[in-house]
Amino acid sequence: MSEVYAARRSRLREQCSAAGSAAALVSRPANVRYLAGAAPHGAVLLLGRTQDLLVCAGPPEDQSTQGRPDEALPIHTLPGPGGDPAVAAADLASAQGGDSLAVEEHHLTVARHRAIRSVVPRLRLADLGGAVEQLRVVKDEEEISCLRIGAEIADQALGELLESILVGRTERHLALELERRLVDHGADGPAFPTSVATGPNAGRRAHRPTDRRVEEGDFLSVCLGATYRGYRCEIGRTFVIGTSPADWQIELYDLVFAAQRAGREALAPGAAYRDVDRAARQVLDSAGYHEGLPALTGHGVGLEIDEDPQLAPAAMGKLDACVPVTVEPGVHLPGRGGVRIDDTLVVRPEADGGPELLTITTKELLAL
Repeated sequence: MSEVYAARRSRLREQCSAAGSAAALVSRPANVRYLAGAAPHGAVLLLGRTQDLLVCAGPPEDQSTQGRPDEALPIHTLPGPGGDPAVAAADLASAQGGDSLAVEEHHLTVARHRAIRSVVPRLRLADLGGAVEQLRVVKDEEEISCLRIGAEIADQALGELLESILVGRTERHLALELERRLVDHGADGPAFPTSVATGPNAGRRAHRPTDRRVEEGDFLSVCLGATYRGYRCEIGRTFVIGTSPADWQIELYDLVFAAQRAGREALAPGAAYRDVDRAARQVLDSAGYHEGLPALTGHGVGLEIDEDPQLAPAAMGKLDACVPVTVEPGVHLPGRGGVRIDDTLVVRPEADGGPELLTITTKELLAL
């Protein structure tokens, strides 16, 4: 993997050079991990004029969940407690003879930015912007493999829950059980707080589980994800509890399913982000559900659960191949509940079979 990380740093270095900066300071943890293989707590990455360094406050933790640093990347450990790796990295950049340093202004606090300026007042600070985030959008096959394994783990955990007795159990209890099952099957942990929503709560995006108990006839919406080697996937499904679905439940489910299918089918290299959103949204709009719809139909996933691209009405840009995204339309009816259906897919060209579905748990409306 050293060659992979070196190639990523090389691409970033080329962008920095083109923008007039001889060095860059990367502080956002997901970006540090992407470029260095690991992101020990508080660590930053210096792309120096003469040498790249992973700057740490203490010895890097040797934990699989934190990743393993690139063996070819030197590690600079601060000599004592209380030091700031970002400030130390800026000082090292100055010592290497640079006159400019690109920093992630969207991540650095004002206090940290001031501290860097006070230590290296002659170093011109430029904004690196979202350069690393943009490099992360298109995944290589090793990254996609990690997402695929994470999706398999999430599918397993969800499938086992559906085989258990659900009536009478609380949303909070079911969410905790799902997260335990994720770890049991090999996940680093949940990709985000697991959402379990029943009855009038069902269909809400990012619903926080409560002590409400599952009742006969409820809609049950579940959204969970697994983290595997740092990469995060997402799956969401909606079921009916205990009885045959009511007519209104079938109609609402079929509508959301049609919207989700339209969004999935719109995924292709070259497709505009907003066109994917429109494909799913217009199905719900045409049925009269234009109010209260989520702000976006989906988003990218990877080292973070919410990455670029954003599949939203005003989003600018077009999809590339090998970009993993979610497609997750939903409808919530206040006081009654609702439906959410959420998959993680990888954009692939039609010649390669079209979008690759990573989360394969059935989308049939099951009565549990």
